[in-house]
Amino acid sequence: MAVKLKLTRLGSKKHPFYRVVAANDETRRDGRPLEFLGYYNPMVNPADITLDTDKINQWLTRGAEPTDTVRSLIKKHTA
Repeated sequence: MAVKLKLTRLGSKKHPFYRVVAANDETRRDGRPLEFLGYYNPMVNPADITLDTDKINQWLTRGAEPTDTVRSLIKKHTA
């Protein structure tokens, strides 16, 4: 069972809002996650990124792999 840190899409048409979640590699994009880790709102300027870094670090030490987008969000949040 591989775990990925990825985005799930919320919001209405043309107004996306994303949650950062830990989920199994094989689940659907909007499937049931293992844990919620934060959110990302690209519709405001500047983009609103809120992440729980403690939970993210726990998942990374357990071997979870972030997607490319989540990896860039983590870098933006820590910078």
